[in-house]
Amino acid sequence: NLIRSMFFTLFAVALLAACGSSPTGDGGNGNGNVDTRTIKTFPLLEGDIQEIFTRSGCTPSNCHGDSMQGGLGLASVSQSFMDLVNVPSEGDPSVDRVEPGDAVNSYLWLKVSGTTAGTRMPLGGPDLDNIDLTNIMNWINTGAPLN
Repeated sequence: NLIRSMFFTLFAVALLAACGSSPTGDGGNGNGNVDTRTIKTFPLLEGDIQEIFTRSGCTPSNCHGDSMQGGLGLASVSQSFMDLVNVPSEGDPSVDRVEPGDAVNSYLWLKVSGTTAGTRMPLGGPDLDNIDLTNIMNWINTGAPLN
């Protein structure tokens, strides 16, 4: 039983390590740069969440930049906060885009995690990875503060 327990523990550790690794196998992001992103318990809108919006292609003018698709602007921290937190979504007005403290009932979470009808976001880009998804969830679940 001890050997079996040790085997399963090592297997679980190896599995978790593999889930957190880069698809390039070098700990990087495929372009030679090391990916220093981490899952944070208390991610900041400014610096963490806004960076996700920018890096994943949500902020260009034809998306949630100048054209504000779906009435949502994500071009700056203040605009992101104003357009997300406690604001009914256009896709389902009975659901706020971000319901502070409740990620699973926030339209932003439903769209980026792919757990709702409609098109998963970001549109036209790769799905967000576990680091980005967890940081968005943690930001919402910690009250979606403007910080």
